[in-house]
Amino acid sequence: MKKNSETAFSTPSSRYYALGLLTVVYAFNFIDRQLLAILQESIKEELLLSDGQLGLLAGFAFAVFYVTAGIPIARWADRSNRRNIVSLSLFVWSFMTALSGFVQNYAQLVMARIGVGIGEAGGSPPSHSIISDIFPPEKRAGALGFYSTGVNIGILFGFLLGGWLNEFFGWRVAFMVVGAPGILLAIVVRFTLREPIRGLVENRATGDDTAVPFSSVMRILWTRRSFRHMALGAALNAFCGYSIASWTASFMIRSHGMSTGELGTWLAMISGLCGAIGVFLGGMLADRLGQKDRRWYMWVPALAGAVCVPFMASVYLVGSAIPALLLSIVPGLLHNVYLGSTLACTHGLVGLRMRALASAILFLILNLIGLGMGPLLVGMLSDQLQPVHAEHSLRQAMLYLLPGVMVWSTIHFILAARSLPEDLAQAPD
Repeated sequence: MKKNSETAFSTPSSRYYALGLLTVVYAFNFIDRQLLAILQESIKEELLLSDGQLGLLAGFAFAVFYVTAGIPIARWADRSNRRNIVSLSLFVWSFMTALSGFVQNYAQLVMARIGVGIGEAGGSPPSHSIISDIFPPEKRAGALGFYSTGVNIGILFGFLLGGWLNEFFGWRVAFMVVGAPGILLAIVVRFTLREPIRGLVENRATGDDTAVPFSSVMRILWTRRSFRHMALGAALNAFCGYSIASWTASFMIRSHGMSTGELGTWLAMISGLCGAIGVFLGGMLADRLGQKDRRWYMWVPALAGAVCVPFMASVYLVGSAIPALLLSIVPGLLHNVYLGSTLACTHGLVGLRMRALASAILFLILNLIGLGMGPLLVGMLSDQLQPVHAEHSLRQAMLYLLPGVMVWSTIHFILAARSLPEDLAQAPD
């Protein structure tokens, strides 16, 4: 088995096939997750929902099950076949997405989205672990950055397909059409992706197959000052990113009167195409600069966040749709730059059989604060501001919250850089 695993990834083409396939899976993850954002105005109208309910649906209700399921699944992945876990998880979340098209009330939709969250919890940590085993440390941020383009590719197709399917066929058909192909992709993953041995490119020993306790991995990470700051920086950045992804379509529809088809095309290009370019180049840049000084792994996302801030504020201050969309290009390009660097550094801080669990711990922090609180707090603030600002309440809520939170995120990345070289030198194994 070990020999077969070594042979399976002995050529660049085999490694890049695995990376490409896992990236496609991650894209499906975000297509299914992002679809709700472009459909939620139609869902709100049919099911008579408030912004607070939409924020709960897109954020906390999804996130709490996503991160809760992520920990035991990651522990399973650190001692079992990760390929099979990814395949099964993809099947579950795709099936639950398709099922969302049949719901009749808010409670049923919440349950379907919880099912999507539980399925998606098994996608990223095992994938991160596989990628770290087949790419060496000096190429790892770039590889994980490429994998993270799945976020933006998924957003691209979620907005594009969701916008036009909703306009012509309705939101229920959109859920069903988008969910079904993932079931077929799960079969492709199961039968074409090989499971690598752990530590393959580093010639590092993994010891026995005993699962490392959650408490041990958490203790290692939390005693590293760099991890505490990078996790908070990533979570606050995600607070802004998930809020923008969840609410920009509603903001543009309410404040600027755009249709879902036209808007979906714009947002697919801004958040999808530009975002994919940004996150990939961010990981590549961090790898190149990090060879000279490892602090660049944190300085790159800090710089990207700082550049975003004035553009984020301007989006909600201009009076018409096209300038707002054009100003959104810079945040769309830069606000996910942190992903490749943060994942690579997190894996560098822990042992080989801790990587999936380390990813799950990072995502627990990131998603509870970012995905769980971001869309929810924006929606709740919008409800509070509605009596004063009417259809512009969402615009004001995003303006009040998001630029300041991005500044806060940038500060944590700068602080993480200070102790990163020392903390990486203390990694186990």
